[in-house]
Amino acid sequence: MSADLAPVIAAGSRWLLTAFPPSPGAFSQALAEAQARQAVTLAAALRYPTPLDAELLHLLGPGGSARLDWLTGADHGDDADADWRTWVDETVVSWAACLLAAPTLAVDAHPLVDRGQAGAGDVARLTRPGDHEHDAAPLLRHPDLLEPVAALHRALLLDLLDNETAATR
Repeated sequence: MSADLAPVIAAGSRWLLTAFPPSPGAFSQALAEAQARQAVTLAAALRYPTPLDAELLHLLGPGGSARLDWLTGADHGDDADADWRTWVDETVVSWAACLLAAPTLAVDAHPLVDRGQAGAGDVARLTRPGDHEHDAAPLLRHPDLLEPVAALHRALLLDLLDNETAATR
Protein backbone atom coordinates (compact mmCIF):
# COMPACT_ATOMS: atom_id res chain seq x y z
CA MET A 1 0.00 0.00 0.00
CA SER A 2 1.35 3.36 -0.97
CA ALA A 3 1.97 5.72 1.93
CA ASP A 4 0.60 8.43 -0.37
CA LEU A 5 -2.89 7.04 0.26
CA ALA A 6 -2.66 7.48 4.04
CA PRO A 7 -4.49 10.87 4.12
CA VAL A 8 -7.31 9.53 1.94
CA ILE A 9 -7.63 6.40 4.08
CA ALA A 10 -7.66 8.40 7.31
CA ALA A 11 -10.20 10.91 5.99
CA GLY A 12 -12.45 8.24 4.48
CA SER A 13 -12.42 6.22 7.69
CA ARG A 14 -13.17 9.31 9.75
CA TRP A 15 -16.02 10.28 7.44
CA LEU A 16 -17.63 6.83 7.70
CA LEU A 17 -17.34 6.84 11.49
CA THR A 18 -18.79 10.35 11.67
CA ALA A 19 -21.71 9.51 9.36
CA PHE A 20 -22.35 6.07 10.90
CA PRO A 21 -21.19 6.28 14.54
CA PRO A 22 -20.32 3.14 16.49
CA SER A 23 -22.02 1.87 19.60
CA PRO A 24 -20.93 3.53 22.85
CA GLY A 25 -17.71 2.39 24.49
CA ALA A 26 -14.03 2.23 23.74
CA PHE A 27 -14.15 -1.39 22.54
CA SER A 28 -16.94 -0.62 20.08
CA GLN A 29 -15.12 2.48 18.89
CA ALA A 30 -11.94 0.48 18.25
CA LEU A 31 -13.78 -2.32 16.42
CA ALA A 32 -15.75 0.12 14.30
CA GLU A 33 -12.58 2.04 13.45
CA ALA A 34 -10.83 -1.19 12.43
CA GLN A 35 -13.71 -2.11 10.15
CA ALA A 36 -13.94 1.32 8.56
CA ARG A 37 -10.17 1.48 8.06
CA GLN A 38 -10.06 -2.00 6.51
CA ALA A 39 -12.90 -1.12 4.12
CA VAL A 40 -11.40 2.21 3.10
CA THR A 41 -7.91 0.72 2.74
CA LEU A 42 -9.19 -2.04 0.46
CA ALA A 43 -11.29 0.43 -1.54
CA ALA A 44 -8.35 2.83 -1.90
CA ALA A 45 -6.06 0.01 -3.03
CA LEU A 46 -8.62 -0.96 -5.68
CA ARG A 47 -9.13 2.64 -6.79
CA TYR A 48 -5.43 3.62 -6.80
CA PRO A 49 -3.51 0.38 -7.44
CA THR A 50 -0.17 1.86 -8.53
CA PRO A 51 2.19 4.54 -7.21
CA LEU A 52 1.42 6.59 -10.33
CA ASP A 53 -2.30 6.48 -9.47
CA ALA A 54 -1.50 7.75 -5.97
CA GLU A 55 0.65 10.55 -7.39
CA LEU A 56 -2.16 11.59 -9.73
CA LEU A 57 -4.52 11.62 -6.77
CA HIS A 58 -2.24 14.06 -4.97
CA LEU A 59 -1.88 16.20 -8.06
CA LEU A 60 -5.60 16.40 -8.82
CA GLY A 61 -7.01 16.03 -5.30
CA PRO A 62 -9.57 13.56 -3.97
CA GLY A 63 -12.59 15.87 -4.29
CA GLY A 64 -13.79 16.22 -0.71
CA SER A 65 -16.88 15.15 1.16
CA ALA A 66 -19.43 17.80 0.09
CA ARG A 67 -21.66 15.46 -1.92
CA LEU A 68 -21.46 12.71 0.70
CA ASP A 69 -22.30 15.22 3.44
CA TRP A 70 -25.26 16.48 1.45
CA LEU A 71 -26.43 12.92 0.76
CA THR A 72 -26.38 11.97 4.43
CA GLY A 73 -27.76 15.29 5.63
CA ALA A 74 -24.63 16.31 7.50
CA ASP A 75 -24.18 20.02 8.13
CA HIS A 76 -20.60 21.06 8.82
CA GLY A 77 -20.76 24.74 7.91
CA ASP A 78 -19.42 25.87 11.28
CA ASP A 79 -16.95 23.01 11.77
CA ALA A 80 -13.60 24.64 12.54
CA ASP A 81 -11.80 21.32 12.01
CA ALA A 82 -13.20 20.62 8.55
CA ASP A 83 -9.89 20.59 6.62
CA TRP A 84 -9.72 16.79 6.80
CA ARG A 85 -12.91 16.63 4.71
CA THR A 86 -10.99 17.83 1.65
CA TRP A 87 -9.11 14.51 1.70
CA VAL A 88 -12.28 12.41 1.45
CA ASP A 89 -12.52 10.57 -1.87
CA GLU A 90 -16.18 10.00 -2.73
CA THR A 91 -15.53 6.91 -4.85
CA VAL A 92 -13.34 5.30 -2.19
CA VAL A 93 -15.95 5.94 0.51
CA SER A 94 -18.72 4.61 -1.73
CA TRP A 95 -16.74 1.47 -2.47
CA ALA A 96 -15.94 1.07 1.24
CA ALA A 97 -19.67 1.29 1.98
CA CYS A 98 -20.28 -1.45 -0.59
CA LEU A 99 -17.62 -3.63 1.04
CA LEU A 100 -19.05 -3.05 4.52
CA ALA A 101 -22.61 -3.81 3.41
CA ALA A 102 -21.67 -6.95 1.46
CA PRO A 103 -18.71 -8.88 2.90
CA THR A 104 -18.79 -11.20 -0.13
CA LEU A 105 -17.62 -8.25 -2.26
CA ALA A 106 -14.69 -7.77 0.10
CA VAL A 107 -13.86 -11.47 -0.17
CA ASP A 108 -13.81 -11.12 -3.97
CA ALA A 109 -11.83 -7.86 -3.91
CA HIS A 110 -9.10 -8.72 -1.41
CA PRO A 111 -7.19 -11.27 -3.56
CA LEU A 112 -7.19 -8.85 -6.48
CA VAL A 113 -5.44 -6.22 -4.40
CA ASP A 114 -3.07 -8.60 -2.64
CA ARG A 115 -1.70 -10.01 -5.89
CA GLY A 116 -0.78 -6.50 -7.03
CA GLN A 117 1.68 -4.04 -5.62
CA ALA A 118 -0.85 -2.16 -3.51
CA GLY A 119 -1.70 -4.77 -0.86
CA ALA A 120 -4.43 -4.13 1.67
CA GLY A 121 -3.16 -6.22 4.54
CA ASP A 122 -5.45 -8.16 6.86
CA VAL A 123 -9.13 -7.53 6.23
CA ALA A 124 -10.63 -10.33 8.34
CA ARG A 125 -12.95 -7.99 10.26
CA LEU A 126 -14.27 -6.84 6.90
CA THR A 127 -14.57 -10.19 5.13
CA ARG A 128 -15.69 -12.30 8.09
CA PRO A 129 -17.55 -10.00 10.47
CA GLY A 130 -18.81 -11.68 13.61
CA ASP A 131 -21.27 -10.65 16.28
CA HIS A 132 -18.71 -8.35 17.91
CA GLU A 133 -18.20 -6.42 14.66
CA HIS A 134 -21.93 -6.07 14.06
CA ASP A 135 -22.61 -5.06 17.68
CA ALA A 136 -19.81 -2.49 17.64
CA ALA A 137 -20.86 -0.86 14.38
CA PRO A 138 -24.54 -1.58 13.70
CA LEU A 139 -24.98 1.58 11.62
CA LEU A 140 -21.73 1.06 9.70
CA ARG A 141 -22.79 -2.50 8.82
CA HIS A 142 -26.45 -1.80 8.01
CA PRO A 143 -27.01 -2.27 4.26
CA ASP A 144 -30.12 -0.08 4.15
CA LEU A 145 -28.39 2.83 5.88
CA LEU A 146 -25.27 2.50 3.70
CA GLU A 147 -27.28 2.20 0.48
CA PRO A 148 -27.35 5.89 -0.56
CA VAL A 149 -23.56 6.11 -0.24
CA ALA A 150 -22.86 2.65 -1.67
CA ALA A 151 -25.14 3.23 -4.65
CA LEU A 152 -23.10 6.24 -5.84
CA HIS A 153 -20.30 4.16 -7.36
CA ARG A 154 -21.36 0.51 -6.89
CA ALA A 155 -21.63 -0.12 -10.65
CA LEU A 156 -18.03 1.00 -11.16
CA LEU A 157 -16.83 -1.31 -8.37
CA LEU A 158 -18.78 -4.27 -9.74
CA ASP A 159 -17.41 -3.65 -13.24
CA LEU A 160 -13.87 -3.49 -11.86
CA LEU A 161 -14.30 -6.72 -9.90
CA ASP A 162 -15.88 -8.50 -12.88
CA ASN A 163 -13.12 -7.36 -15.25
CA GLU A 164 -10.30 -8.23 -12.83
CA THR A 165 -11.83 -11.61 -12.01
CA ALA A 166 -12.25 -12.40 -15.70
CA ALA A 167 -8.63 -11.43 -16.37
CA THR A 168 -7.35 -13.88 -13.75
CA ARG A 169 -9.26 -16.87 -15.12
